[in-house]
Amino acid sequence: TQARGMLALRDKEVDGFVSAGSTGAVLAGGMFRLGRIPGIDRPALAPLLPNGKDFFLLIDCGANVDCKPEYLHQFAQMGNAYMQTMRNIATPRIGLVNNGAEAEKGCTLTKETFQLLQADGKLNFVGNVEAREITHDAADVIVCDGFVGNVILKFMEGVVETLMDMIKGEIYADTRSKIGGLLAKPAFKRVKKKTDYTEVGGAPLLGVRGNVVKAHGSSNGHALACAIRQAIQMTEGELVRKIENQLVSAETETVSEQI
Repeated sequence: TQARGMLALRDKEVDGFVSAGSTGAVLAGGMFRLGRIPGIDRPALAPLLPNGKDFFLLIDCGANVDCKPEYLHQFAQMGNAYMQTMRNIATPRIGLVNNGAEAEKGCTLTKETFQLLQADGKLNFVGNVEAREITHDAADVIVCDGFVGNVILKFMEGVVETLMDMIKGEIYADTRSKIGGLLAKPAFKRVKKKTDYTEVGGAPLLGVRGNVVKAHGSSNGHALACAIRQAIQMTEGELVRKIENQLVSAETETVSEQI
């Protein structure tokens, strides 16, 4: 079914493809059925996640476990185009996940990536971002390899679930708490909605020649509707073309500097 959907997207029979099925199948279909955008070595999965004020884009969240600095640079470029198109942010802040804010911190991958991002005049690179700052609105695009990104994503999901369970347990602990919980129920619902990333759709597969959204495997009807809406916005915003234009622009600038 996923293969037929990808082929239909490739042949322009549909404008977008949404799947809550196997992530591996979506990645394989995107790579081998649709193909990569010229200039992109590895497509990336990039969900929008809550930061208390709005949402940030985490790229990559699991498609590429082993990365080169060039891949992370491309992730930043794709994330930049996505946030400009989908969230109407003129100059998205790009942050690189690291174990310290200083430029010299990190492993070889993050150090070399830091230099690439800093040298790219098309990006609003704000430097390294420590894990504790990710949800404090430190950047609009958080760049990392797929191993780190997947850990961040699943840890955030677990923390939210644990906190909600703890709150429920304390609310039902005694009569006074039950009364207070009843009065605060609308506030709790608003908080739950703000921390639910499925409200803004699934994780787009950026870097392939088509609008692909990977929804969570446990998505309900509302979550799938949000993912479909996301695919529609990607289509109407011509996201693939904008990513292509950004890559071409960056390549032209590099050639000009060499000349």
